Amino acid sequence: MLARLFRKRVQRGPLLGLFVLFFIYHAAFAQTTDDPSTAKAKQEVESSPISILGSEYQNGIKLMQNRFRIDYMVDEITMIFFREYGSSPIVLVRPDGSKIFQSDADGTDLFWFDAATYDMISLKKPTPGPWQAIGQIIPNSRVMVISDIALHADPLPKIIFSGEILKQTAYLTNHGKPIDYREFRDVVELNIEFISTNNPNFNNFGAQTQNIASFEDNGKGMDERPLDGIFTGQFNLSVADGEWSPVFSVSTPMFTREQVADNLMLYPNPIKISVEKDEIGKGYHKLLIDTERELVDLSTLLVDGKIRFPNGDIQNFSITDMSDNVREYEIVNYESGVYRVKLTAYGNTVEGREFILDVPEFSFLVEEPKPVVELSDVTTTPIDTEGQVAEELGQNAELNANIDDKTDVMTTAEIDESEQGWQKSTVILFVIGLNLLIVIVGAGAIWYFTRRRSNGGLSKELKLD
Repeated sequence: MLARLFRKRVQRGPLLGLFVLFFIYHAAFAQTTDDPSTAKAKQEVESSPISILGSEYQNGIKLMQNRFRIDYMVDEITMIFFREYGSSPIVLVRPDGSKIFQSDADGTDLFWFDAATYDMISLKKPTPGPWQAIGQIIPNSRVMVISDIALHADPLPKIIFSGEILKQTAYLTNHGKPIDYREFRDVVELNIEFISTNNPNFNNFGAQTQNIASFEDNGKGMDERPLDGIFTGQFNLSVADGEWSPVFSVSTPMFTREQVADNLMLYPNPIKISVEKDEIGKGYHKLLIDTERELVDLSTLLVDGKIRFPNGDIQNFSITDMSDNVREYEIVNYESGVYRVKLTAYGNTVEGREFILDVPEFSFLVEEPKPVVELSDVTTTPIDTEGQVAEELGQNAELNANIDDKTDVMTTAEIDESEQGWQKSTVILFVIGLNLLIVIVGAGAIWYFTRRRSNGGLSKELKLD
């Protein structure tokens, strides 16, 4: 009816037609506003989770009945679909109804990586319009549209030591926006590597690339809360000191992003350990612990360690006295052998940064004590009876008399020389005697065999006669 009225009015005059058109629009708007079902539908359309993927990528797009839309301006898109554990890869349905399977991936225009819990798909020049994903997609899932993954971590300290245990946190962003989707942590790997600058002036010259830390968001180790979007890395700096180039890497099954930080200097372990051995029998070795005072504030140094004795026993100890003096600890001189000391040091750098250090093992050798030889033990012999004493005194008196008869007193060198001469003479006599014995035995053997032959020939003659 309103339409027929509008046509009649338009025929009568354009101005009146415009007025009627405005009236119809106004009435329709009022009817829509008054109708609760229509208002609800309008609200659902305005709050629809379906979003156009234009130049401003979103971190995630909620699926409405597993449907999503791709804008005509998109040249390439990388998406992640999270599904039930162990389920089959999803199937994508284009706007025209044609399907894309995981087996259709050609490595050129379609890349597809499927894991136990997700599919990562990269499309070049996707068909604009509404798409659909078919599969066991988890509830409240999102289509993760990856555009520019980046790792944001605090810069490394200026003073950092070899052997230091360091904690660092980081978070991920996608196109500049933080990623708070929990399932995404199973997709990416966050690592920090140290690459040697190959400066010949430092100890790490020619060293291989070292994997220093892996960031985790699992609530283990130094990570405070699991799945909170904050990744924690625990540094393992048990590498050679020197100049290194830190490389932060974010990798997924399809791509890797790297961020190279400024070169840093890894200083040698600043803890100095020495020992004063128990040489005079006090019963204790003294362990001395000092630091490189240009880098470490000695007054803040705390020590926690253990000692392994030569027999395998272990003793734990701690030094908590804070002062500017060298730390001392007494080790029981248990026995001879190798003593091993392992320390963990806590303190502050001269800039005030707190640190934890894994100090390399320190060991020292305690040799067995040498027996003490007294003069009395050399010149005297234990005597049991008075007769033995008298006999020994008589022999000593005779020996002294013979020595006194000589005009010259033999020195120690002369005595040694005479002993060496006697030894040489003995050896010569032994060799001469051995040779004579060999000659005699040989002559006897020759005589014996000659005599036997002659007797054999004589016997034969007698028999012939």
